[in-house]
Amino acid sequence: MDSTRGSLLPEKAVGDPGSDTDDLDHARRRRHTFVWVGLLSLALLATVPVAVGLGPVGIQSGTVARIVGEHLFGLSGKSAMSESAETIVWLVRMPRVLLGVVVGAGLGVSGVALQALVRNPLADPHLLGVTSGASTGAAATILFGIGGAMGAAGLTGSAFAGGAVATVLLFVLARVSGRITSIRLLLAGVTIGYVLSAATSFLIFVSDTPDGARAVLFWLLGSLARAQWSSIGVVVVIVLASFVLLVLWARRFDALAVGDESARTLGVAPDRFRVLSLALVALCVGAVVAVAGGIGFVGLVVPHVARLCVGGAHRRVYPVAALIGAIFLVWADVFARVAFAPRELPLGIVTAVVGAPFLAVLVRRFYVATV
Repeated sequence: MDSTRGSLLPEKAVGDPGSDTDDLDHARRRRHTFVWVGLLSLALLATVPVAVGLGPVGIQSGTVARIVGEHLFGLSGKSAMSESAETIVWLVRMPRVLLGVVVGAGLGVSGVALQALVRNPLADPHLLGVTSGASTGAAATILFGIGGAMGAAGLTGSAFAGGAVATVLLFVLARVSGRITSIRLLLAGVTIGYVLSAATSFLIFVSDTPDGARAVLFWLLGSLARAQWSSIGVVVVIVLASFVLLVLWARRFDALAVGDESARTLGVAPDRFRVLSLALVALCVGAVVAVAGGIGFVGLVVPHVARLCVGGAHRRVYPVAALIGAIFLVWADVFARVAFAPRELPLGIVTAVVGAPFLAVLVRRFYVATV
């Protein structure tokens, strides 16, 4: 295993970038990345129809393919259970699985960016306080009907507004004398997270609706149960745009991961780039949390797994992290809705049960030497 894998530092931070050996190593890493991206893409393509078919009512992958083909391409292929299967596949499970793909990818790339921005391997989207802000906004809607007249769109809008408020507070607290540093971001994010978590708990405490309190708790732990075709479009656009921009800025993240002084020598303004990137990540996380609630450990664990696969260069880590995050969250959601059917587990419980031990193994095996 390469010594740079699992590290926040990019490969270019080691060795002479102009040597023939480095050119050969660069070509080898690029081929290695193409292999990983190809295999993970095939795995994701295979995951989607299988995940759609799994549930309390099992549906064969062939039936899923016929229904999807009929809706997308006008292909005919009616089966004996086509009417009920079509409702289950196209209106219930397909939006849910696709939302899981988008949410998992968004959390994965957001975690990669945050760990580079604050230069901390334990950073994840919850660190920003955006998750807590979105949760507060959603709790206000669920418990007191603020924006509830708009239905599901009102809940999503309230959650997104709460995340936006948290982002503004983060910038206000972290900026001192016109500068934003990694340690200030860490402290400001933790502070905002605790304050807004307390605000959410207070809203639950003062409400007189036990059903609403249970709904808030379930939403806080994350769920894809509210997935609808109408709720996917905006999230897809935001996550895709965030992914493209992060990939385009990959070399700047490489420079920032080495240190602010080194970044300046390479022509990167650390403070301005940190603000711009943080705003983009906050937008991505806010959109994801607004439709799926607070899902932990995906943005923390997935970036480490991606680095172990392809090294530390961000232009390679981002696509691999997006694919791993998408696959992981889809299968976590399958387990959440199948394990105790007809009851459904909150998705955050599943990701924590899987993610915490996996992170412990990563820390023990690959990061103990850096302590």
